[in-house]
Amino acid sequence: MITGLSKACDLVKIKTTTAFIFSNLNKELMDFKNIHIGQIIHKRVLESEIDIFRICKFLKCSEDEINAMYTSKSLDSEVLLRWSKILEYDFFRIYTQHLIWYAPSLVKNQSVAKQESGLPKFRKNIYTKEIIDFILSLIESGEKTKAQVITDYRIPKTTLYKWLGKYKS
Repeated sequence: MITGLSKACDLVKIKTTTAFIFSNLNKELMDFKNIHIGQIIHKRVLESEIDIFRICKFLKCSEDEINAMYTSKSLDSEVLLRWSKILEYDFFRIYTQHLIWYAPSLVKNQSVAKQESGLPKFRKNIYTKEIIDFILSLIESGEKTKAQVITDYRIPKTTLYKWLGKYKS
């Protein structure tokens, strides 16, 4: 009971520590729960100082359509991909971060046979620098052992040891 409560408290601590993390966009806090992609794109455009005519030409649309995109909460994936290319920023990672924090955890049913999917399988999880720093700080402060981190957060042993070698302070 206590370990379950401790694990839940640790997960809440991680979420509150990293859910509103520093963004590279204007060094302000990013809300990964309520994503407004148009505003984020607009901030990146201002930051990168790309001429509006170049953007219009690359996206094959008018300046009014660009301004409408800035006010849009969501965009088509093809359009978002083009924005990612011209602004040299992976806007899809914002949605990936949302999935990491806010998607419900999967419940695996052992009685149901696993169906093979035709979708691509990705080998690597995406861990942000903030998550890595938080996990390593737990180990360095002695709050958790390496074994506890591996079991509690389901981080592969090799991944944890690579982090320790790469980010050791």
